[in-house]
Amino acid sequence: MIDQQTSLRGGAARISVRPRTGRFLVLAVVFVCAACGLVYELELVALASYLIGDSVTQASVVLSVMVFAMGIGSLLAKRLRSRAAVGFGLLEAALALIGGTSALVLYASFAWLGESRYALVGFSLAIGVLIGAEIPLLMTLIQRVDRQDAGGAVADLFAADYVGALVGGLAFPFLLLPLMGQLTGALFTGAINAAAGGALVLWVFRRDLDARSRWLLITVNVTVIALLATATVLVDDFERAARRAVYGGDVRVAEQTGVQEVVLTGAGRGSLDLYLDGRLRVSSRDEYRYHEALVHPAMAGRHARVLILGGGDGLAAREVLRHPGVESVVVVELDPAVTRLARTDPALSGLNAHAYDDPRLTAVTGDAFSWLRSRHGRYDVVISDLPDPGITASTKLYSAEFYGLVAGALEPGGRLVVHAGPLDSRPATFWTVEASMRAGGLSTRPYRVEGRLVGFAAGPDRSRDTSKAPHDWGFVLAGRDPSVPLSLGAGAPGLRSLGERELLAAGRSAERVRPPESPPSTLVHPRYWEEP
Repeated sequence: MIDQQTSLRGGAARISVRPRTGRFLVLAVVFVCAACGLVYELELVALASYLIGDSVTQASVVLSVMVFAMGIGSLLAKRLRSRAAVGFGLLEAALALIGGTSALVLYASFAWLGESRYALVGFSLAIGVLIGAEIPLLMTLIQRVDRQDAGGAVADLFAADYVGALVGGLAFPFLLLPLMGQLTGALFTGAINAAAGGALVLWVFRRDLDARSRWLLITVNVTVIALLATATVLVDDFERAARRAVYGGDVRVAEQTGVQEVVLTGAGRGSLDLYLDGRLRVSSRDEYRYHEALVHPAMAGRHARVLILGGGDGLAAREVLRHPGVESVVVVELDPAVTRLARTDPALSGLNAHAYDDPRLTAVTGDAFSWLRSRHGRYDVVISDLPDPGITASTKLYSAEFYGLVAGALEPGGRLVVHAGPLDSRPATFWTVEASMRAGGLSTRPYRVEGRLVGFAAGPDRSRDTSKAPHDWGFVLAGRDPSVPLSLGAGAPGLRSLGERELLAAGRSAERVRPPESPPSTLVHPRYWEEP
């Protein structure tokens, strides 16, 4: 009772090291725990963005729930201050187990249940409560090992906490993710968290523990670390099983690059699928519909020098190289792993007709926005084969500033074509892209292509209702010279333009958001109604 009252007043406790050493060790553990806590947060945000999409929404959900839960945890920690050492040791063991396994459980819920939102909120709440309870308990412990005023103790704790958060925030993208991946990185972080918390209590504060508490902490920490180590050993088998559940049984390539996760399934021309961060990027069953419609209208006119932004799979380059008169093609792709696959994978290189073997093609690794800013000459045709505009991370690639940079890279009379997303299911996004292009100084002619196949997707959604899936692709053809007409059909035999009635028949909502000065047209190729 005397020890408890003394500790609550900030007096010295019975510790096994000198006070200054004890203070240093407590602050070191604050540093480690803060780094681990931020890794858990970033892990949840990254995995939720990958599994659910819309990174802004997922980050907002995770961070807001965790901050709210941290307040609850701080209040709940009051009940543990009388036994701060034991409470902190058990709390860190629980945080290590929950935070370390959070990525596994989220991925499993997506792969086998098809839904990870509830698990995301649950983990955000639980981890937030545990992180929030750390500082009050650590405040009690540091005052027990070294007499100092409360203001000084708070300043030291928060300094160590913020520096640890900085290290954790940098370690996640630059160390853990590229070297270990999301699942193993989370498990490793949990093991470090458990070891740091358990070591502090069992070494520095062991004299404050009775035999029962000491053995409880040893048992709990050893169990948690053993579970995390076992999961680390089995994580490769888990990932393979989860990928089979998500992508089917014919996964041939699965690679976590510094940019994204790249998954390639199937081997035949009618079964090859390329997924980037879980999103279907290319399907051999209907990719020709997309790439022919993307490339051929823009190639009407001079096309000696062609720039492809994105398109590391080589499929847009395949269509460009079919046109006589092409002298050079530059492909600017952010992820070198995609271009490497397009060069070396037998199925994908066969699908792109070995475009990368053509001496006229040059592949450049870089961000399209930054690359355009550095100015690398002018081009007759620029083809924007970039991620869907609905993906938050690609927003800058559909901005007026970006299109201004493209306009500056076009020769007089040059043309730009942009994939602007499906018109029938996301008309507002489509017309926002078109308006941004006009704001960037380009004259535009929007068009769409029907015949997009549905019914194939990653994950448990394979068997779900696809009635709301997009059935078309929307494109915008643009030029920097308004006096030069933009023809949809001259560059691709068999293309024909339809009028506004056909456009609105497939997407009535477009009428409410389409700028009146933007005349719509629809592009339909006879092949698009045939089975591949």
